[in-house]
Amino acid sequence: MRKQFEIGKYYHICNRGVDKRKIFMDEKDFVRFLRSMREFNNINPIESLRRLKQIRKAETEVELLSVSTDRSSTSVSAPATQPLVKIICYCQNPNHYHILVEQLVEKGIQKFMHKLSTGYTKYFNQKYNRSGSLFQGRYNATPIKTTGFLQKVSCYINGNPEIHKIVANAEDWIYSSYQDYLGLRDGKLCNKEAILKDFQNIEEYKKLACVIIKESIEKKLALKLDSGDEEKKWMLE
Repeated sequence: MRKQFEIGKYYHICNRGVDKRKIFMDEKDFVRFLRSMREFNNINPIESLRRLKQIRKAETEVELLSVSTDRSSTSVSAPATQPLVKIICYCQNPNHYHILVEQLVEKGIQKFMHKLSTGYTKYFNQKYNRSGSLFQGRYNATPIKTTGFLQKVSCYINGNPEIHKIVANAEDWIYSSYQDYLGLRDGKLCNKEAILKDFQNIEEYKKLACVIIKESIEKKLALKLDSGDEEKKWMLE
C-alpha cells in the first residue's frame, strides 16, 4: 500500500542511484536537477520544451545556483503557477539526493516526484546513452511529526555533504541549500523561514547544524534504516 501524504505536513524525501551509481556526473547534471525541482513544482502539465529551453538560455548556471531559482528572475515571461509542494531545503550528493518538503495540494508529493524522477531520468539516459531505471526504486519519504525533528532533519540535509565526507565543510558545497540558510547566497527555491523562524538568528541555526553533523558522523544514524524508528530513517546511504 502506498503511503498517503497529508496537506500541510512535512516529509523528508530521499533516493539514490540504482546499484549506488552516481546520478550526477558533472556540474550540468547538478544544475539540471535543480532546475527540474523548480520547473516541475507546478500543478499544471509540464511546459513545452521550447519554453524550458528559453528559460535555460536566459539564465546562467551561476545565476541559477545563487539567485534565480525564482522564476521571476529570468527575462522569460511565465504563466501563473500553483506549486505542488513547498521546498524547505535540499541536498544533491553525487549518488543520492535529499529534499525536505511540505505538501500543499492533494497528491502534491506524488505528482512532483513523478515529474522530477521521470524527467531527470529521461535527460540522464539520453545524455549518457543508457536505458532503464536510474533511481533505486520508489523514493523514501519520512513524515516529520514535531518541530524539533523538522529542525534536526533540515540540519542533517544541509550538512549531508560533510557527513559523507564529500567536503570537509558543508558550507563549501554549492549543491545544497545550506549556503542560503547561512546567508551566503540568495537562492529563492527554498522556504527557509519555515525553519529559521524558530531560531533567534542564523548563528543559532548553524550551531544546531554543527551538532547534528557531528552526531550523525559519530553515531552513523544513516545506517539504521531498518530500526523501525521514523526519526532515524533520515536518508538512504
